[in-house]
Amino acid sequence: MAKIAFFEVKDWEKDYIKQGFSDNPEFETVFFSEKFDKTLLPKDTGIVSVFVGSNVKVGDTVSFENLKLITTRSTGFDHLEFQSLSEKGIKLGYVPGYGDNTVAEFAFGLLLSVCRKIFNAYDRIKESRNFSIDGFEGFDLAGKTIGIIGTGRIGQQVIKIANGFSMKVIAFDKFPKSELETSLNFKYVSFDELLQSSDVITLHVPYFPENHHLINEPAIAKMKNGVVIVNTARGGLIDTKALLKGLQSGKISGAGLDVFEGEKSVFDEQKAVLYGTSNSEDLLLLAENNLLFTHPNVVATPHIAFFTREALKRILDTDVENIRSFLSSGEPKFPIVSSSRFSPTGSGQASSSAPGAAKI
Repeated sequence: MAKIAFFEVKDWEKDYIKQGFSDNPEFETVFFSEKFDKTLLPKDTGIVSVFVGSNVKVGDTVSFENLKLITTRSTGFDHLEFQSLSEKGIKLGYVPGYGDNTVAEFAFGLLLSVCRKIFNAYDRIKESRNFSIDGFEGFDLAGKTIGIIGTGRIGQQVIKIANGFSMKVIAFDKFPKSELETSLNFKYVSFDELLQSSDVITLHVPYFPENHHLINEPAIAKMKNGVVIVNTARGGLIDTKALLKGLQSGKISGAGLDVFEGEKSVFDEQKAVLYGTSNSEDLLLLAENNLLFTHPNVVATPHIAFFTREALKRILDTDVENIRSFLSSGEPKFPIVSSSRFSPTGSGQASSSAPGAAKI
């Protein structure tokens, strides 16, 4: 009996997933709490489902002749070597939308924490019972300009929320959807104009090598003094060193970050320090991120923008749909098919509305 192997699965998720295949006796579901590891795969595995902590390369599949489908329970898929896997003939599926409002709401949670210094105020009371308001002056969102990079599913939800705060909303997207400007009450602008005009900049685009460090030192130099940056997308979109320089100089007044460069090393810092990493860049990023985490004007969270029970169930439902569709038709319901890219300058980079646009 061929097997469907699920990695990074919690106990409650096992029962939920099993319900989705209770009427299909041809496949056996097997579950692993660990990240993807080819040594754990049964030889007759036909389908693999992973989450964002798992890296899957084409070399990992060599010994598994029956492996025909890999799904990721996420919208971003940069953890899959998707081009090579696809060329090998393995079908790939993803989750195009699971928590558009979920991530958008969290982005504003970070923004409010930064601009109203909520965490610092809470921390002062908790640690010292000091009720002084010194140092906690914030600023209103009403009337401020928010620049939204990427108007895919999540970006559109951010626009709606920003309008609720009476903000002026501008956006950049490589593939603008002009019909949205009127219905959602915002204006598309160039990338440079967004950088120059925004009091707040929030990122909602995918990560690909081509848009690595989309927010870098030259980009930050174009921004308004005192800008706030929010990132719930992917850490590699921002040059960490450039961000630190901007925070130190005051060019950037604050940052709300749910994602970080070198995230896997950051979250396994002890292992990286004790046993080494694949390259010295990882250790440099560890040092840079530690400076970010301790900066008084940074609110950092451990990649939890997606993490609500409702969103998790929607993710699992879509993953089951992908697999069931493949079993009946040979194609996942939501296939990874695009290799397009995003870029402020245009040439050959992914649209924020392309597959992988919104992020877990």
